Amino acid sequence: MVKATIEIPERENRILNIVKGQHGFKNRDQALIFLIQEYEQSLEPELRPEYVKKLTQIDKQKGVPFKSIEELRKLTGE
Repeated sequence: MVKATIEIPERENRILNIVKGQHGFKNRDQALIFLIQEYEQSLEPELRPEYVKKLTQIDKQKGVPFKSIEELRKLTGE
């Protein structure tokens, strides 16, 4: 694990304390790690390797051609 000493402005420090209290963390380090993990999930999906892998699999799939919605419904059995 990496140790880092950072200076946090007063307002952001208060926000960390609020997150710490809301989630029952023992210290601000845990609150900061939580916020970083939450932000990671909001990153663009194309940056994640599992998303790139999923797109590659979709690209390899073959589609079924159809000319109209009625023809598609017949193909799918609806």
